[in-house]
Amino acid sequence: MDESLIEDDLALPRKSILPGAGFFYPDEFEEAAEDAAAEEVLDGVETAVIADPDADGLACVAILREVYGAAALLPTSPHEIEDSLERVAEYADEGVRLFVCDLCPDKYEYVDEELDAAIDTASDVRWFDHHQWGDEVAEQVRAAGADLVVGDSDEECTADVAVRALDSEIPRHLVELAAVTRDHDLWLREDPRSDDLADFSYWSDPEDYVEIVAEHGPDLPEDVLDFLAEKRVEKEALIELAVKRSELKEVGPWTVGVTYGRCSQNEVAEAMREQGADASVIVKPAGSASIRGTEAFQRCHEVAGQVNGGGHPKAAGCKPDIYEDMLDYAHHWTTRGATTKRVILDAFLNLEGDHGTEADGESLEA
Repeated sequence: MDESLIEDDLALPRKSILPGAGFFYPDEFEEAAEDAAAEEVLDGVETAVIADPDADGLACVAILREVYGAAALLPTSPHEIEDSLERVAEYADEGVRLFVCDLCPDKYEYVDEELDAAIDTASDVRWFDHHQWGDEVAEQVRAAGADLVVGDSDEECTADVAVRALDSEIPRHLVELAAVTRDHDLWLREDPRSDDLADFSYWSDPEDYVEIVAEHGPDLPEDVLDFLAEKRVEKEALIELAVKRSELKEVGPWTVGVTYGRCSQNEVAEAMREQGADASVIVKPAGSASIRGTEAFQRCHEVAGQVNGGGHPKAAGCKPDIYEDMLDYAHHWTTRGATTKRVILDAFLNLEGDHGTEADGESLEA
């Protein structure tokens, strides 16, 4: 295939409805590259960190490096936990100290064998998180031998958990980093620096992010702020396109805002909230979706849990298991996520509650 067809150098209206170039590369290519990278960074290290490469997970890495010195980072999405655990078991030295941060398996069987193998390799496995854990999954992870500490997802981000769980004096600028990270991760939006951290973690290499915040905490240097200002020109344009596509749907007792596009989901959700949405669904071109709540709707993790996802009461993510081949993705792009929107709206209907909509069995049209 002509590589120019998947480049990101597109007019914004087209870029908004298509996934990035990485989507089109076969998984085995990415897995081979990740295997090679893991083998290199894990060679001879005493501490390894498996972490979500967002601002919260990377703040944990900065804190752990302050306490333990050099620590290998394996950037890991929620659907890749078992792969990173397996890489630690295969490539790390016996006796490595292992941390898992800002990640929650939907089911224990997704990680059971890989976690056992990592625990057999490591001298110590500690797992810090703040997502909504099922009691059974948490008990099974602890029974396997991991020291699991889960914070209250309404009160703490994972960096907060790391600060209080580590038996060490954490420097003030990193304690403040955790607090500002919490402002974005829990969608409090009271500290403007938290948007800077979230954007910088999204647009930068994970190692670059950790290096900068380890030194500066939440007060990013001027050259980084200039970089963010430049990147935000395009970001704002993509937000505007997604907001223009948005619709409000009445689902049981709730008004749900629904839209599609490559965009920054929090700002789009905030725009739909201002239009009257109790909850918002932002469907992405790669097939995943972000679900955001408000004071009027705090069951996002329950919606996501029905469609191959999870998260927090007011912020969750998912990727419905509905894509069997590229024709399904072609339909997804040309209909602006119609099927994904429908199954997620149906998940709202299926919530157990007092609105009585689950009894009628009717699916909502997206």
